[in-house]
Amino acid sequence: MTYQVALAFEDGITRFIKVGPRETVADASYKARINIPLDCRDGACGTCKAFCESGTFDAGDYIEEALTDDEAEKGFCLPCQMVPESDLVLQIPTTSDVAKTAATVYESTLTEIRRISETTYAFSLELENRDELSFLPGQYVNIEVPGSNGQTRSYSFSSGPEVSTLSFLIRITDGGLMSTYMRDVAQVGDRITFTGPMGSFFLREPKRQALLLAGGTGLAPLLAILEKLAGMQNPHPVHLIYGVNADTDLVEIDVLEDYKSRIDGFTFDYCVGDPNSTAEKKGYVTNHFEPHHLAEGDVDIYLCGPPPMVEGVRRFLEGEGVKPQNFYFEKFALAVTPDAAEAPAAAAEATVQETGDPGALPAYEIGEEHATFQAQFDARMALELAIVELTMGKLTPEQLTEFKVLAELAGKTLDGEKFVSSEDFTVTNEAFHEFLFNCVGNEHLLQAYTRLEVPATMAKVLRKEHWIDGAVDADHLAIVAAFEQQDPDAARKAIIAHNEHAKATMAAASRTPVK
Repeated sequence: MTYQVALAFEDGITRFIKVGPRETVADASYKARINIPLDCRDGACGTCKAFCESGTFDAGDYIEEALTDDEAEKGFCLPCQMVPESDLVLQIPTTSDVAKTAATVYESTLTEIRRISETTYAFSLELENRDELSFLPGQYVNIEVPGSNGQTRSYSFSSGPEVSTLSFLIRITDGGLMSTYMRDVAQVGDRITFTGPMGSFFLREPKRQALLLAGGTGLAPLLAILEKLAGMQNPHPVHLIYGVNADTDLVEIDVLEDYKSRIDGFTFDYCVGDPNSTAEKKGYVTNHFEPHHLAEGDVDIYLCGPPPMVEGVRRFLEGEGVKPQNFYFEKFALAVTPDAAEAPAAAAEATVQETGDPGALPAYEIGEEHATFQAQFDARMALELAIVELTMGKLTPEQLTEFKVLAELAGKTLDGEKFVSSEDFTVTNEAFHEFLFNCVGNEHLLQAYTRLEVPATMAKVLRKEHWIDGAVDADHLAIVAAFEQQDPDAARKAIIAHNEHAKATMAAASRTPVK
């Protein structure tokens, strides 16, 4: 029997291969021209060691030095020896680039555009070669916005992997690139190009009850997960809590009701942050956790939202002394348009600090945390805006001095709109941006920041001969000055402005050939 194996690489790219009877995963991978790590092919070196997220397999023959009994019990495996006994999902410890593969580009047709609330649209795409697209429920694709000269926005499937028509949700935002296209330009029949699938947020093999958490259009990947569960024999309870800001943001409630009849043990609640809402449950998502939802930690949590949302739920769980068996999340990068950036970003930051809750966050035109520098820099900005309240007025004189020194060191690597050394700038700039996260001492926030890998992207793109927006140096000093004066509004304005200047620099460098 032939099985499907998903190879999930460290950079978020997922490739799917077919593995035939008595065929090893490594052999099938190389047959598909995907060069996963491999050396001995005999189960003796451990070079190909991977982690099996879900599925069953015959582990084959290998020696203890290659894979210990403890590792095997935890789910590690050797693709050079393993033979699938079901569909599998493997985490491959390398990037797709190293494996000499890449995400697939697909051409599709826009077949439906529906306004499902005052703030949200749903749209659908069809592929002629639909059988060639495989994805895991919860994953996303990068969609090229027609007429944008190749710019992309990222959206999670709201449809399941077996559904023929691909569906997505989009929050409409004034000035948003995809928002403007969908609202003012799009017509049924338009050709849409997208690349994927991508992302490590997807449904794992159900082994216990699950709690699904969504804010705004973060509902999309959870709908894909529910569609998958509807076709499975899952004996474990599944509860979803869906939070929005206002009644006008609520969507797909009828779809969730339908899943109650299709999935045994599925229940859901929704809540609205607006105190004047007509909804039965008001407030925020964490206000509606019940003890049986958390099962004293014997639960898998799937959460879709921006970095502060992830941290808010983590803080709640820590405060309750609950450690879930697994906590899977997709972090959104807030993509606020320049002309509307200041107020929404500040509002998001303030709400997070007040409530620590994902349901309170405004749902902008957002995409998951992807490898495009726009998303990375916007996500960094969102985290920095959130960190302002935690650090403003709390830095010691010594810390303020160090913060200023770091800003000045970054400035010494620049000469107006030129780099003295792009390599030194990347290093000193990173030290400046990481400083406040180190001051807070919150490991989770620091990890959320470092996982964005902004310095790696900068190092890959920037060269000495490239242009840099001359305001970048002044932005650093303005941020420091705001902290010296204990002026949070000035800090927010400087951070937002700096984000736009940094993205302009990266955009120019991306378009400039290196001599």
